[in-house]
Amino acid sequence: MCGITAYTGKGEALPFLIQGLEKLEYRGYDSAGITLVDEKELVTIKAKGPLAVLKEKLECGTFDQHTGIGHTRWATHGIPSNLNSHPHTNAAETISIVHNGIIENYQSIKEGLDMQGYAFASQTDSEVIVHLLDYYYQGDMKAALRKVMGYLEGSYALCVVTVDDPETIYVAKKESPMILGMDGSAAFCASDIPALIAYTKDMITLEDNQMAVLKPDSIEIFDAQGQIVEPKRIHIPYDLEAAQKNGYDTFMQKEMHEQPYVIRETLRGRIEDSIVMPELDGIDLRDYDHVYLIACGTAYHASLYAQYLGREWMDMPITCVPASEFRYGNYPVNAKTLAIFVSQSGETADTLAALKMCLRKGATTLAISNVLDSSLARLADITMYTCAGPEIAVASTKAYTTQLVLLAAMMVKLAQNAGAQVRDVETFIHDLKEIPNVVEAMLEQENVMERYARLLQDQRDAYFIGRQLDYVSVLEGALKLKEISYVHADAYYAGELKHGPIALIDEGTVVIALATQKEVAPKTISNIEETIARGAKVILIKAPGIHSDKIERQIEIPAIHPYLAGIPATILLQLFAFYTAKEKGCNVDQPRNLAKSVTVE
Repeated sequence: MCGITAYTGKGEALPFLIQGLEKLEYRGYDSAGITLVDEKELVTIKAKGPLAVLKEKLECGTFDQHTGIGHTRWATHGIPSNLNSHPHTNAAETISIVHNGIIENYQSIKEGLDMQGYAFASQTDSEVIVHLLDYYYQGDMKAALRKVMGYLEGSYALCVVTVDDPETIYVAKKESPMILGMDGSAAFCASDIPALIAYTKDMITLEDNQMAVLKPDSIEIFDAQGQIVEPKRIHIPYDLEAAQKNGYDTFMQKEMHEQPYVIRETLRGRIEDSIVMPELDGIDLRDYDHVYLIACGTAYHASLYAQYLGREWMDMPITCVPASEFRYGNYPVNAKTLAIFVSQSGETADTLAALKMCLRKGATTLAISNVLDSSLARLADITMYTCAGPEIAVASTKAYTTQLVLLAAMMVKLAQNAGAQVRDVETFIHDLKEIPNVVEAMLEQENVMERYARLLQDQRDAYFIGRQLDYVSVLEGALKLKEISYVHADAYYAGELKHGPIALIDEGTVVIALATQKEVAPKTISNIEETIARGAKVILIKAPGIHSDKIERQIEIPAIHPYLAGIPATILLQLFAFYTAKEKGCNVDQPRNLAKSVTVE
């Protein structure tokens, strides 16, 4: 859940470390720190709070070291503080480490080190690593790191520097991302691609249980037995501009406005007269007893959408389960199970753990990810990619809508592979092609949603209601509002209001209602009018032909297949959440307590 950078080369290390941490701050911003190393000493500077606090501290000194490591933290063990910030250093101040992940057996390791006389300065699980390295180090850091890896249980991406070898960075990885690269004068690594892309587009992905040794002119990769292995190289097709705001005030606003383009890119080559997904040509759901859709957060809502389509079109069990629950529930998995995993980063810890369990039990696994060569993509039997590009804002927008369109196409393909008759399939595919234009039209309603967002200026609660597919959309709309504006938001099936939640509605309460599914729209309108009778201020997002004279604020989506109506509705709900957060003065890109890539359970 944290961000790591490291550099060794002919130039000064600090500029690379800081620019990388700036691009990784979405991974955590409770604290930040760097260690710079030369043959004489380690220089470690840390600061609680966002990266700007660390940068301010660094302005007071001159740092010309050529090797260093950096870290931006999202707290898991230990409160945000200077002591709990990374890097962590041994007592002799000769070894320093940065770590992303969770060491599950840190308590037992700590007890053993306590008995050896080691003192701990922090509350973190990470500090045991540097002391364990100190214990095993006898002049060969690679050998010491290999021993330490054998003791650590849990997840880690780890960078180590030592004054004994000041031009070398030692790297290890297990279940946390680590990307390596070189240019003509340096070797470097980071938790994610944007931190490296200003320096190189040719990168190496470190595999689980591998180590790397970085020197200014070389990168060597070693397996768990210490044998050199051939690195896995990837070429990144986008550039630094994709990770910049491009004239917008915030990354979230920029990413919302990128949605027409990235949806087109995701569907490019996927839709002709029919759905083109050669990855699925060998998948016939008649060969399976059960289909699971497994994901977390926003990706879980996208998976609920896919579940709905699958149940409409196919007569077979299809179950959507949060990844954090899947491993602990009694869900039967065997060789006749198809398990579909959805994750923007491809590094979501709970989703990866569920995938590994399904692989052990013989299931066929299919991954949908936005990140080339992510852990999820490498492990799954079949992988399909969305083309959202880098998403820097913590709250997902374009990653979500690209998941929706890819899942929509995928469910058509799976249904047809199984011999099912997809009702109105020609209309559905035609309208799916038109989604980028529909999204553009919805983004033109930005001023309307900004005006409606002012209803929440003095409110702490909001309620979202919808039926059938509209319920999936209101779940995501409520989540967006909670994530970035800190307004308490609940999503309910509209028909369930009378069974308890309507007790919460009184004068001035804001209700956001969706009525895009015509067969149940009259009942939704009736539920809305019940809230108006109790003083609610209602915003209605509706399909053409649906109307109520009693609702003052109505906004209409374009005419589109009802199974795709949730996508334009989602755009409006994103805008509503965004402007509510702006109205309340919140940090839209970096909401409190959240991180972009949830790489811990």
